[in-house]
Formats: sequence, structure tokens, C-alpha cells
Amino acid sequence: MSTAAKITAPKGTVDILPAEAAKWQTVERIARETAAVFNFGEIRTPIFEHTELFHRGVGEGSDVVSKETYTFNDRGVPPTSVTLRPEGTAGVVRAAIENGLLNDQGARSKVYYIGPNFRYERPQKGRLRQHHQFGAEAFGVAEPDQDVECILLQMEFYRRCGVRDLELQVNSLGDRESKARYRDALVAYLSPKKDALSEDSQRRLEANPLRILDSKDPRDQEACKGAPPAAESLSDKSRAHFDRVQKLLTASAVPFRVNPNLVRGFDYYTETLWEVTAGGLGAQNAIGGGGRYDNLVEQLGGRPTPGVGFGSGLERLLLALEGQGVTLPLPPKKLVWLIAHGDAARDHNWKLLGDLRQAGVVADMDASGRSVKAQFKQADREQATHCIVVGEDELASGTVKLKDSATRTEVSVPRADVVQKLS
Repeated sequence: MSTAAKITAPKGTVDILPAEAAKWQTVERIARETAAVFNFGEIRTPIFEHTELFHRGVGEGSDVVSKETYTFNDRGVPPTSVTLRPEGTAGVVRAAIENGLLNDQGARSKVYYIGPNFRYERPQKGRLRQHHQFGAEAFGVAEPDQDVECILLQMEFYRRCGVRDLELQVNSLGDRESKARYRDALVAYLSPKKDALSEDSQRRLEANPLRILDSKDPRDQEACKGAPPAAESLSDKSRAHFDRVQKLLTASAVPFRVNPNLVRGFDYYTETLWEVTAGGLGAQNAIGGGGRYDNLVEQLGGRPTPGVGFGSGLERLLLALEGQGVTLPLPPKKLVWLIAHGDAARDHNWKLLGDLRQAGVVADMDASGRSVKAQFKQADREQATHCIVVGEDELASGTVKLKDSATRTEVSVPRADVVQKLS
């Protein structure tokens, strides 16, 4: 036995084993199919970017940038600071600018992505240091109709996955000027209560006061009672935008609730914000959210281009499904296991195994030369739906025995026909 110490996975990460991976594959397939129906194309960006991207995009004052990023220098001379992506939007915007997707006046682009993000925070159930998101971003349309299309895509994804007990909450921070007015009003309201705030929110009061509204600390929640709502600071244009969002959601038969305290953790959000919660998750019940970011493309060096999008945590989604007792529609497993009586049959089965796989049949066999009894036991452990048995008699007659594992029935099939019969 080895005396070497075991190496474990880093804190806040988990291994997705084959039994669980099937659920992930199903959720990812549903995400891709839903995005395609809404005419969103897939984009894949690097998992690390230049650190400046997140400082300029997400914001210096956000908790993500100030506390949670995995940032390090690469091996270049001089070294360059890079950061594992903490969220998907900034990288997608960078890719859209760099690759000319938004160069032309009036250009539109609708993309989605599926992949891991990284944040150094206290691991919780469904909130890991490496977590995975399905997200979508739409560029080039400033109208509230585009906000609602993104919301509908997100809600349709959840519907197809079978999530129940969903609540959509919406709010508006307004345009750049409205958001600035709201920030000033909030600072004016909370400044006299600064000593009553948590240590984090005392810092946020200067750097990112809107985040105080999202705090779970009871001291902050008490201090925020009676705070002016964002709606009081909205310009006429922003108010009309948000009214249109609500009208379209109602026309689309999507229930929602206006939550005046709803904010998002990133500085780039303007106008419409939303968050979706689900039953089965306890107090931390958010499974995804999004919003509009009309200034971000310009902020990252591109042509002024409106944008809107969302991100949905896949770990949270799977936990919600589990908590609600929802079974994902996994594809039925059909596995054919080849059993060999003797070395000659084993050689025969290697050729048959290749023929089955080329025909698209999921097939396997024991590669260690174990006894027939052990081969059958392995087929049971692997939950094979059929067994093909070959021995001296089958080799002589050019047949195989095909056994149905569920019914335990067995028939003799010509070797030349068995591949077609199982395809």
C-alpha cells in the first residue's frame, strides 16, 4: 500500500463523476437547444483574461474585483497580470469588440455561453469557488423588447428543465444619469446611519453604495428600511423603458414582481435588472439573473453599443431540481456487453465490438480475460441492457446468443445480422 499522502480537490471545487455528468449534459443540451430557438449562437472565450478587463468592466469597487478574483502574473517578461474569469459578460464584450462583431453602425449580435467561472469566496451549497454558468448576451438593441427576449429565454430554459416554484423579480436603475441620482440619494439617506452598517457596507458606502441594498447582514437590512426606491430617480425615458418591460412580460404571460431593492453586484448594470429564484434551495434561492449594460461596450474600448444579458448558475439549478424532486429527462441508457467463452471467442468479440461501435451502438467487454461468470457480473454492474454471448458453438455456426437483461430471454442471431438488429 502506498504511504504517500492523498491529494484532495481544492476547497470550493467538486468532481463531477459519470453518474452526475449525465444530468449536466442534459441541462447543457437543453440550454443549447433553447438558445438556438431564440437565434442565439454559441461563443467560447478564454477562462482567463487580462486583469484590467475586470477592473474596468466589473468595477474596482465591486466585491468580486476587490475580494474574490483569482489574479496572478504570467511568465512573460515583463509579467502580465491575468485573472480567472469571475463572470462571463466582460469577456464576451471583449471578444465581440476584438473580433469586430460590433464594428458596423447598427450591428446586432446575440450569443450564449456555457462554462466555469472562478471566485474566491466562502464555499456554500451551490456556491463554489469554481462554478458553472449558462449565460446569454444581446448587443445592438436598446429597446426594452430586447430585455424581455433575454428574460423569456432564461425562463424558457428553466421551464424545459422542469424547475418549479419560480419567481421573477424586476427593477430598474435607469440610465447613467438616473443611476447617478439614485446613488446620491442613497448615500444621503445612509450616511447618517453609517455607524450602524456592517464593516463591509461602511466601505461600500463610498465605493459601491447600491450593493448595500443587497446585503444579507441584519444591520444593513435594518438601515435600508425606508430608503428611497430607485424609481424616484428615474428619468422619463428610463421610466417609459421599464413600463414597456412590464407590459411585455404581462403580454407574454410571465408572472413577475417589482422589487425596488433589487441590485446586481457589478458596476456596469443600467436600466432593467432581474433575478429569478426557485423553491427547494432555502434562503439562498437565486438561480440566475441579469440586466442591461448600455455603457459597457464603450467602457471597454468599443463603439457605443447597448447590451443586455443574464447568467444562470448550473449548480444552483441542479440543486433546485433535486430539492423539488424533479427528475431530468435523461436519455435511456442502452449498453451491449460482449461475453466470451475462451480465447477464440474473445478474439472474435474484439472484431464484433468494433463493428457495433462503428454502427453507433454503445458496446463494451471485459479486457482482462476473466471467467464467464465474472464477465456476467461485470455486465450487471455496468447495467448492460443486452449481452452478446459467443462460445465454441457460436463460432462454429456463425451465430451469437443475444440476451435481453430485463426479460432474461435469449435468442440465437446470425453474426451477420446482430449489428443491424441492435442499431
